Amino acid sequence: MNLQVINRELCVNTLNIDAVASSSLLLIGDANIIQLASTFDTPAESLIIGPFVPLTPKG
Repeated sequence: MNLQVINRELCVNTLNIDAVASSSLLLIGDANIIQLASTFDTPAESLIIGPFVPLTPKG
């Protein structure tokens, strides 16, 4: 996949993140190369999902 991005001026004052995925990327700024890879070698029947732990805000 080829993706061409033309950057303009960017100003980030505040960033609020409510949740994250098990595989995620957050990028603010420039990057020449981004390489993402994933492997999954566990049989599907052995995967247990849950219970989810909620993220609480720091305070």
